[in-house]
Amino acid sequence: MNDSIDRSIEELKAHSALPRHVAIIMDGNGRWAKKRHLPRLAGHRAGTESVRATIRAAAKLGLSVLSLYTFSLENWKRPRLEVEGLMRFLREVLQSEYLELRENNIRLRAIGRLDMLPRETREALETTIEKLSANTGMILNLCLSYSGRAEIVDAARAIAGAAGDGSFALSDLDEKAFRRFLYDPELPDPDLLIRTSGEMRISNFYLWQLAYTEIVVIETLWPDFREGHLIDAIREYLARERRFGELKEGSDDDVE
Repeated sequence: MNDSIDRSIEELKAHSALPRHVAIIMDGNGRWAKKRHLPRLAGHRAGTESVRATIRAAAKLGLSVLSLYTFSLENWKRPRLEVEGLMRFLREVLQSEYLELRENNIRLRAIGRLDMLPRETREALETTIEKLSANTGMILNLCLSYSGRAEIVDAARAIAGAAGDGSFALSDLDEKAFRRFLYDPELPDPDLLIRTSGEMRISNFYLWQLAYTEIVVIETLWPDFREGHLIDAIREYLARERRFGELKEGSDDDVE
């Protein structure tokens, strides 16, 4: 990181309202590659440096959680060779980035229908999670084979199963109880969602958790995303007033 980025990070770290959990929809790899007349996988590979830069900056900022929408449930519908390449690429990244994650005291988690991952990819993921489990710093949460609707459906199935075996009473079901059945109920809801590439949608991501999340959309394609973009998004977040549905003095808004 250059001196300007380091100074900006130090300034932000002093802010009392810094987001605990930042989630990112990493969009634009395919368009980045297309503009350069390259195969789509070249865009995914180019996005690795963006992932690396973002993780470093997030850890330096002292964020509690960084969630990356890495591979959606819908992505399984992509061409077989692209999917195979992405799974192979994920294994390579887990192996190549492990030492830096360890040195930066970062813990690794993953959520989604992980049983759908190829055996080799799932084993590499589980091994890396275990190796980093003693760390105490930021949680890097990879959303893999993930869908917000699927998470809610899976939670509903788990609730039905628990009610059926007597371990949970449906009369106790409320929002707090429902959260216990999400993929990782210990993770706080995202304070800030960043979407790259300028697309104005959440793409079936964190549907339960985004209820009061601030959203920042930037035009930059993911392979061009760097520390400065993260800093700018957090600055925009800090400039907003979060009310969580409450009516603040002097406000005429009826709906959050």
